[in-house]
Amino acid sequence: MRKILFIATAFQFFAGVLLGQVNTDKYKLNISQATEPIVIDGELTESTWSTADKADNFITLFPQDSLPATSQTVVMMTYDNANLYIAGICYVDSKKRHVVQSLKRDFGFSRNDNVSIYLGTFNDFTNGFTFGVTPLGIQREGLVTNGQNVSTDWDNKWFSEVIDYGDRWEFEMKIPFKTIRYNEKADEWNIIFLRKDVKNNEESTWAPVPQGYRPSSFAFAGQAVFDKKLKKAGPNVAVIPFVSAASSKNFEEGTATENDAQVGFDAKIGLSSSLNLDLTVNPDFSQVEVDRQVTNLSRFEIFFPERRQFFLENKDLFDQQGFGESRPFFSRRIGIGSDTAGNAQQIPILYGARLSGNIGRDWRVGILNMQTKGSDVGRLTGVDELDNTYKLLPQNYSVGVIRRRIFGRSNIGITAVNRQAVGFDEDENISSTTAYNRVVGIDYNLLSDDSKWEGDFFYYRSFDEDQKDDAYASGMFLGYNTRNVRLRGKVGAVGEGYNAETGFVQRKDIIQLETFNDYNFYPENSRIVRHGPGMDFRYYTNSDFEKTDMRYGIDYSVTYLNTSNFSVRYSSDYVKLRSEFDPTRQLPDSLEFQKLQIGEEFEWSGFSIRYESDARKKFSYEVRYNDGGFYNGNRRNIRGEVNYRFQPFGLVTLSVDYNDLYNFPEPFADTNFWLIGPRFDITFTDKLFLTTFVQYNEQADNMNLNARFQWRFKPVSDLFVVYAENYFPQDFGVKSRALVLKMTYWLNI
Repeated sequence: MRKILFIATAFQFFAGVLLGQVNTDKYKLNISQATEPIVIDGELTESTWSTADKADNFITLFPQDSLPATSQTVVMMTYDNANLYIAGICYVDSKKRHVVQSLKRDFGFSRNDNVSIYLGTFNDFTNGFTFGVTPLGIQREGLVTNGQNVSTDWDNKWFSEVIDYGDRWEFEMKIPFKTIRYNEKADEWNIIFLRKDVKNNEESTWAPVPQGYRPSSFAFAGQAVFDKKLKKAGPNVAVIPFVSAASSKNFEEGTATENDAQVGFDAKIGLSSSLNLDLTVNPDFSQVEVDRQVTNLSRFEIFFPERRQFFLENKDLFDQQGFGESRPFFSRRIGIGSDTAGNAQQIPILYGARLSGNIGRDWRVGILNMQTKGSDVGRLTGVDELDNTYKLLPQNYSVGVIRRRIFGRSNIGITAVNRQAVGFDEDENISSTTAYNRVVGIDYNLLSDDSKWEGDFFYYRSFDEDQKDDAYASGMFLGYNTRNVRLRGKVGAVGEGYNAETGFVQRKDIIQLETFNDYNFYPENSRIVRHGPGMDFRYYTNSDFEKTDMRYGIDYSVTYLNTSNFSVRYSSDYVKLRSEFDPTRQLPDSLEFQKLQIGEEFEWSGFSIRYESDARKKFSYEVRYNDGGFYNGNRRNIRGEVNYRFQPFGLVTLSVDYNDLYNFPEPFADTNFWLIGPRFDITFTDKLFLTTFVQYNEQADNMNLNARFQWRFKPVSDLFVVYAENYFPQDFGVKSRALVLKMTYWLNI
C-alpha cells in the first residue's frame, strides 16, 4: 500500500505542476463592500449594484460549448459585515413559458429553469456550497464535495427574491456568513455561475466548461476577489427544538394502539468561521421520506442512501471512503436495525455530537459520536448473528477522520470507526453483538487541477474479538476524462475476515477487476448532440484467484438536441455460486435444500434498450426493456416512468417495474413480480407541500401508502404531518397504520 500511495502522490505532483487551474487567471470578479443597506426585494435599485463588477458574456456548454449564450446572464456580488449578497439579471431570448416543475424547494437542476451559484469558500477547488433560484423564486441549496459532486440534502437559512419582467428575470440573494463555512484568512473564493435555460435547451456558464465535464466542477471555476479579508461571522449558535406526537397500531400482530410523544433538539454551534459543532438530543426522524421499495433479485444487500438531516452536512468526510460496495462507515447502521421477523426497526438514539469542517485551507476534520438505546427484540444490520439472540445492548458509535489537502485538489486521510456495546458482559453471552468492532485505515483521493485525472487508493483493516489475518479491504481506482474519452479502472480486494459492522460491505473474500470506458462524438449542426460507444468489464475471484464472477458489456448511446436520449446494450454474465441461492426467490422453506448449490456455474447473455423522451414537455416518459438469460432460466424486465407536470403546482409520476422469470426447471416455478409506485408532488405555495406515494411490491407482498404534508412557516422551521399505512395486496387488509405530527423551529441565539 505504501508503494501505491507513493506512485499516486508522485503522479499527482507531476500533474499538478504541469496543469494549474484552468480559468482562475482570466475570470476574476472583484467584490467590494456594500456602501448602503441591501434590501432583498428582487429590485436592483441600490447604487451598489450599478457600480459592482459584473460577470457577464456567458458561454454555452450545452448543446455545444464555447459559443455565446443565447440567453445571456449578468451576476454581481457584494457583502457587509454579516452577509454575502448576490444579484443578477437573466435575460430571456424567447416567448416560451418558463419550465419549472413545481414550487417545491430543492428543485432538480436539469428539469427547471434556474441560475445557480457555486462558492468554493476555502479556495481549494474541491469543496463548497451551492445556492440557486428559479424564475418563480424557488430556492435550492446544497453542498459540493470532491470537486464537483452536489448534494441538495443539506438545508440552511438564507433569503432570496425574484421578479419576472417577461424579457428578463432579476434576482437577489442574501446568504448570512453564519450559514456557510469559509476561510477567514483568505480574500479569494472559487466561483461558478451557471444558468440552465430548459425551455431553450441551453446551459451556460461565466467561466467556460468544455463538454464532457460537469458544470459544477471547481476545476473550471473563476475567482471571486474580495477587496479585503472577511471578518469572523461572530457568535453563531442555532438551536432547533422539536416536538412530535405519534399514534400507531400493528393490526397484523393485533397489538393495542401505541401513542407516543417526543421532545428533543438539534443545535449548530459555529466554533469558527470554518468549523462547526452539531449536537442532537433524542433525535426524531419521523418526517424523513421512507425508502423507495425495490425488487431485489440479486444475491446481495441493496444500498439505500442516508436521508436523515443530522448526518448530511460534511457527510463526504465520514462515509465516502473506499468503494461503494466496501465502505468502512455507513451512517444508516446507526439507529436502524431489524426485529425478530427481519423487518426494519428504529433503534432510538439518545444523543449525538459531530465536529466537522476545515482548519485553515489544507486540513479537514470530522469527529462523530452517537449513543443508542438497547432493545429486547432487536438486531443490528450488518452484524452477523450470534447464537440467535435478540437482546441488543445500548451501543456507542465513534468515527474520527482527518484529511490533508496535498498537491492542488488531492487529499490524503485517516479514518477510524468504533462500535462499542455498553454494559457488555462476556460471561452472560446473551448479547446479539460482540463487545466491539473497529475499523482503521488510510485513503488517498487524487483529483488533478484540470479534472482530467481522478483516483482513489485505500487500505482498511478491521479489529474485533475474533481477529483474523485477512481482516482487510484495499483498492485502487483511476479515471481519465477528456471531452471525448472517459476511461475508468479499478482493482480491489476484501478479505474473508474483514468485518466492518458499521460499514457497508456487500461481499467478502473477493478480488475484483473492473473497467468502464466511453467515447463520445459531438456532431455539429445536427439533431444529435452527442453519441458514442461504451464498454465495461468486471472480473471477480476469491482470495485463491479462482474465478467466481465475470461480466462484459457493450453499448451505444445517443443524446438528441431536444433532450431525449436512446441507448442499446448487450451483456454476457458468468457466475460460480459461493452460497445457496434461489434466483426466483419463491422456493418455500421445505424445499430450501433444492436451491442452486454452492459451486454450480452459470453463463447467460442478454440485451437491453432504453429511451427517455423530451424532458421539457409537460408529459414525459422513460422506458427500459431487458431480456436474456438469468442463472438456470430467463428474465424479462420492463421498467418505465411516466411524468406529468401541471406547472407550477406539482408533478404526478407513475413508476412501473415488471420482472418475468421464465423457463426455469422444476422445482423453480416460473413467476413474475410487479412493483408499481404512483407519486404525487403537490406544491400549493412555495411554503406548503404535499407528497403522497403508493407502492405495490409483489415480491414483498406489501402495499404501502405514505403521505407527508409540510408547512415551512419560517426559514428552516417546519410543521410536518405524516400518515402511513401498509396493506395486504390481496384484500387490502391493513397491516399497520401510523400518524405523526412534528414541529421544528430554528432559533438563533
